Amino acid sequence: MKKLKIIGISLGGIILVAFGIQGYLMHSTPGKSLSPQEYRKDIYYSSTPTLLIPGWGGNATTYDKLIKYYQQKHIAQKVLTIWVASNGRIWTEGSFNGQKNALIQILFTWNYNTTYHPQIKQLTSVLKYLHQHYNIDQTNVIAHSYGGTEFIHAYMSSKYLQRHLRLNKLVFLGVPVEESLSDQLKYRYHLISKSTDKNFQELFLQMKEWQLNYTVKIYNLMGSEEGDKKTDGSVPHIQSEMLKALIRTHPSVEYHQRVYPKTTHFQLHNRITIIKQIANILWKKGSNE
Repeated sequence: MKKLKIIGISLGGIILVAFGIQGYLMHSTPGKSLSPQEYRKDIYYSSTPTLLIPGWGGNATTYDKLIKYYQQKHIAQKVLTIWVASNGRIWTEGSFNGQKNALIQILFTWNYNTTYHPQIKQLTSVLKYLHQHYNIDQTNVIAHSYGGTEFIHAYMSSKYLQRHLRLNKLVFLGVPVEESLSDQLKYRYHLISKSTDKNFQELFLQMKEWQLNYTVKIYNLMGSEEGDKKTDGSVPHIQSEMLKALIRTHPSVEYHQRVYPKTTHFQLHNRITIIKQIANILWKKGSNE
C-alpha cells in the first residue's frame, strides 16, 4: 500500500510531528517554592491545594501564564504535575505534602476525542490517586471549558470521591454543562424540561442525590466575545448558566457569576485581569468574591 502524502509529507511523518508537538505541550510549567518569608499580608495561605484542569485540547500552556504570575507575585506555588494517559496510566513530577497555596497541574496526554467521556474516566482516576497517595481530602479547582464539565461528571458519578474529597472553591472558566439549548435563550430554571442533553439530564439526577453537608463556593466566570453578545465565541452563556439549575436543590452551595466583556474563550484563562480575580477568589484575605 502506498503511503498517503500531503504536500510532500507522508502521513506517517505528519503523525510523528503531531505526537512530537503533543509531547512538547506536555512539558509542565516549572514550580517555584514559596517560603514563609515571601508571604504577603493581603494573601491567606492555606494547606488546601488547587487543581488546574485544562479543557478539550488543553495542555501545559493553558495555565502557564497563571502559574508564573502567582509564583512571581508570591501568591501560590506549583508543587506537583500529574499526567494521565488514555489507558489510565498515571505518573507524576514533584510532590504535595501540605505546602501552602499549592497548585497541582493535571495534564491529559491525549484529549482530542470527539467526546469528553474518556477524560471523565481518566480524571476520576487522577482524583482518587491524589487522595490515596497524597492524603488530599479537600481541594479547590480551577477548570477551563470541558475540563470543568469533566470534573463535575467525574465527581458526581463517584460516591468514593463524594465521601473522601471535600470541595472548597470551584472556579469555572467558560464551562458548558448543557449543550442542547439555543444560544439565544436567557437562563430560566424551567429550561431543564426543554433540555435534550442526556449528559445534563444524568448530571441533574446525580446532583439531586448528592449528600452535601458543608458549604461549597462556585464561581462561574464567562466571557463575552463582542460586548453584549451571549457567547465567548465557543461556549454560549446559557450552556454555562444552566449550572444554576443543577445546584438549586443545594442551599449550601454559594453561587457567584460574572461575565467579562470583550473576552474570548481562550482569554478566560489568559487575561491578567481574570488571573488576578481568581487569586482574589481563592486566597485574598477578607474577600468573598
